[in-house]
Amino acid sequence: MAEIHAARRERLRTLLAAQDLDAALVTRLVNVRYLTGLASSNAALLVTGKGDVLAIDGRYATVAGEQAGDVELVVEREVACALAERAAKDRIRRLGFESHEVTVDLHKKLVETAEGVQWISAGTLVESLRVVKDEEEITLLREACAISDRALAELTDGLVLGRTERQIAQELERRMIDHGADGIAFETIVAAGPNSASPHHVPTSRRVEAGDFLKVDFGALYRGYHADETRTFVVGREPANWQVEIYDLVFAAQKAGREALVSGADIRDVDRAARSVIEEAGYGEQFPHGLGHGVGLEIHEAPLMGYNQTGKLAARTPVTVEPGIYLPGRGGVRIEDTLVVRDATDGRPELLTMTTKELLVLD
Repeated sequence: MAEIHAARRERLRTLLAAQDLDAALVTRLVNVRYLTGLASSNAALLVTGKGDVLAIDGRYATVAGEQAGDVELVVEREVACALAERAAKDRIRRLGFESHEVTVDLHKKLVETAEGVQWISAGTLVESLRVVKDEEEITLLREACAISDRALAELTDGLVLGRTERQIAQELERRMIDHGADGIAFETIVAAGPNSASPHHVPTSRRVEAGDFLKVDFGALYRGYHADETRTFVVGREPANWQVEIYDLVFAAQKAGREALVSGADIRDVDRAARSVIEEAGYGEQFPHGLGHGVGLEIHEAPLMGYNQTGKLAARTPVTVEPGIYLPGRGGVRIEDTLVVRDATDGRPELLTMTTKELLVLD
């Protein structure tokens, strides 16, 4: 793993050189983890042309030595200021910093600490590196999704009729832990009946009734990587005609979106491929959110995929495809997969969430 993190830092150095920066101070914790492998609540990283320095407080000294032993370690409580002082000592002149992360007060302290250093916004350089995953990351995402699938399969094999949304969410989360998850990727959404018309419903004590749509949006967290999956079911009896109609539309839209995921595709074109299916059926206003987003060390990463987003997809970019139709007072459907964009020569994207998308009737 040390080689992987060293390679990531080398890629960052290339970006720094292109912006005429001598070094970068990385203070966003998820980016520190990406570049070193260390997950902590207090760390900062100085990436320079001559070497890299990781500052941590005493709580992480041992684990940092084990997980990030290929970088120089500094043990200080005020990690960012310690590295600012180090930058001044090493006569770094143009120092990039994460302006989207550093507060005004911290910036003032850094400037006061590092006399002679010119502080320059580096933007989201590390986040731009994180868009395209290496195969080690994809392996971890694949396992997070497999854990999610196994947990959902066990849940749907049992009884859901008469149980509360909150009970179902808690059981699904427990089953993910039982199957090896380190935690949940985000707060699980379980929405039954009319509640399924709310895209981000918070589970309640409402009991699942016969004829309900049951929408489940969930994911496992595995070694830092987040799965994201949504399935919608009918409970207790065969679906009504209106339920079949909107489910089939969302299914067709999701299929169109998945098939548009190729390396080099314009993000807006991918969104349009799915959205047009729903709009042409007269439900455009009932699909109020973007088509999907990147996933990785965070549940929502670049690229965001929507009608107002720009950019093109690159190979080895994991994204979600999650169209939906929501009818207030009645119910809603969302179908979501996590997939990896592959090179155009490889054909289809790699599907990571394998649970069937057939409309199932649960007991």
